[in-house]
Amino acid sequence: MNHYLLFLMVLSAAACSAAPHADSTRLPQGHLIIIGGGERTDDIMARFVDLAGGPARARIIVLPMASSTPDTTGMEQAAEFRSRGAASVEWINIGREGAGNPALLEKLDKATGVFFSGGDQVRITRALLGTPAHHKLLELYQRGAVIGGTSAGAAIMSRVMLTGEELINRDSASMFTSMQKGNVETIEGLGFLKTVIIDQHFVKRKRLNRLICVVLEHPELPGIGIDESTAIQVNPDGTAEVMGLGTVVVLDARRARGIHPDMHGNFSGSGILMRLVAPGETFRLDQPQEQGTR
Repeated sequence: MNHYLLFLMVLSAAACSAAPHADSTRLPQGHLIIIGGGERTDDIMARFVDLAGGPARARIIVLPMASSTPDTTGMEQAAEFRSRGAASVEWINIGREGAGNPALLEKLDKATGVFFSGGDQVRITRALLGTPAHHKLLELYQRGAVIGGTSAGAAIMSRVMLTGEELINRDSASMFTSMQKGNVETIEGLGFLKTVIIDQHFVKRKRLNRLICVVLEHPELPGIGIDESTAIQVNPDGTAEVMGLGTVVVLDARRARGIHPDMHGNFSGSGILMRLVAPGETFRLDQPQEQGTR
């Protein structure tokens, strides 16, 4: 077993007994702004600031841990929010050893918006998964804060998280060229969304193959592929609105039949639904996609 995956399993089990969880029996009162990467458009970023309380009242914290240069990324992302009118913005590079610090938790508790930068999503889960800071973020979302992220910061939104790695194909020059069971690596994400799987840079980087594989391995969870310069706003009522410049692809196998791998691991199945959702359109996370609304 992958040593990091084993570490996460042990850590998550310990966290369940040691740390308080947000109340999972009620729907979150907050919003999610999930960006597929690339350039962030004015309408997406303005929506995040508005949902955080507006320029004068928003208290935004940027978490840049996914980046290989978190200090630079944190400063740049905070400056972007300030350029859009947000008066109170700071960035915090949280390491695992500091994720239970009372001063940090107090800062997070006052935030009305939290934004995850791009980079490598596994860096975020290594720093936060199962910690008091993680549980505080879930609590903020339950209470009404807006949680946002781009690229890696989008991937961490779902409980089943794509790492971007393959387990069978090791040819980095030709990635995700098959639809085989057990090839796409997933680990536990931060779980703001528990009923779908998020993928990012979707159309731009031709990621249909890998999301089909993950959806067929988790047919109860629709896959949402978000293109660059595109976002979904997830609302408390379970609707998701598309914003930006590109397309969102929804793959739904909840009513699929005959899903199985052949002797080589290649998937087979029928009745898998795909929906393309353009900016200005909405869909529901809790309904099969032929029942989506415009």
